[in-house]
Amino acid sequence: MFYKTEQNNHGLSHDPFKAIVTPRPIGWIGSIDINGVPNLAPYSYFNAISDNPYFVVFGSINYKDSIKNCEENKDFTCSLVSENLFNAMNNSSATVESDVDEFNISGLKKENGRIVNAPFVKGCSAALECQHWKTIDLPGSDRTTGQGSFIIIAHVVGIYIDDKYIINGRFDTASVRPLGRLGYMDYGVIGKKNIFSKNRPKVNQHGNLKDVDDWDGIYR
Repeated sequence: MFYKTEQNNHGLSHDPFKAIVTPRPIGWIGSIDINGVPNLAPYSYFNAISDNPYFVVFGSINYKDSIKNCEENKDFTCSLVSENLFNAMNNSSATVESDVDEFNISGLKKENGRIVNAPFVKGCSAALECQHWKTIDLPGSDRTTGQGSFIIIAHVVGIYIDDKYIINGRFDTASVRPLGRLGYMDYGVIGKKNIFSKNRPKVNQHGNLKDVDDWDGIYR
């Protein structure tokens, strides 16, 4: 099948776009408003875009509290969502009034950022401390109505890691079991059984690819 996105004439019961772009990391964004009220919300339009310098991006459908807080206070955090935090993460996505603390309604405790003025989830395996760099209003967005898509690009200025997840000098993703967002209302988990590695390939003198071994811990 093929369909044009402007017409969205896929003929399916649900738009397949997000099921195709998958798995997506979950940006669990912690922020505070100008009155000091904490906010916590998960965003599946989230990813790292650079590690030199460290930058991340997250996108919001409609102008929500997270976008407003990040623009006004410039600081936010991103807590890594592991399997054991699934229900709390899902609870924090509830639509509530701006003066409601999603940490509280989700049964979560806060940890204060060391650099940024924003909380992250106490007990998470890792968290990024971020400072707002730029907001991009995508075409068709209207701030007067709050409708549209808004993109935050931010500089990661600090990283918290729970030391128990550092094994043999590496952050052990398998033991963290982070969640990924799939299509529809589906999620997936990364664990030991579905992680694999390979060295980057090399070409021999004849221009043919050499046999590729599992990653030996050296970047090439």
